[in-house]
Amino acid sequence: MSDTETPETTPETSQAAAQAKAPENPHAAPVRQLARSMTRASLLFTPPFILVCIVLFTVLNGLHGFLGALVGGVLAMVASLSTLGMMKVSAGQDPSLVMLIALGGYAAKVILLFLALTLLKGVTVLHPLSLGITMIVAILVAAAVEFATFRKARIPTIIPASN
Repeated sequence: MSDTETPETTPETSQAAAQAKAPENPHAAPVRQLARSMTRASLLFTPPFILVCIVLFTVLNGLHGFLGALVGGVLAMVASLSTLGMMKVSAGQDPSLVMLIALGGYAAKVILLFLALTLLKGVTVLHPLSLGITMIVAILVAAAVEFATFRKARIPTIIPASN
C-alpha cells in the first residue's frame, strides 16, 4: 500500500461500503420471517410422524425396518429443510434470481435424493419399503405444515415504496 492510499479507499472496502449502503429489498424481511415460521413448524410437527413410522416399522420389520425408517426420515427432513434454507437465502434477491435458485435447488435436491436412494439400493440392512414410506409421510407432512403456516402468516402481498 502506498503512502497516498488509505485503507478507506481500497477497492475491497469501497465495494463493502457500497453493499452496506444499498437498500434492502422490502420483501426480504417478511419472507425471512415466513421461512423461520415454516422451519419452526416443520421441526415441531414432522419429527413425531417420523417417530411413529420408526416405531411402526421397527415392530413390523425389526432392525431392518428401524434403520430404513430412520434413514428415510433423515433424508426427508434434510430435503424439506433445504427448501426452507433456499427460501431464506434468496429472500432479498431479484425475482429472476429467486426463480433460478428455486428451480435449480429443486432440481439439485431431486438429483441428490435420487443418487442417495440409488446408493442405498444395495444396502441390505435397510428395509426399502420402510425407508420409502417414511420418506413419503415425512415429506407430505412437512409440505402440509409449511402450507398451513403460509396460510396463517400475515405477510403483505404488496409492499408500497417508501418514497
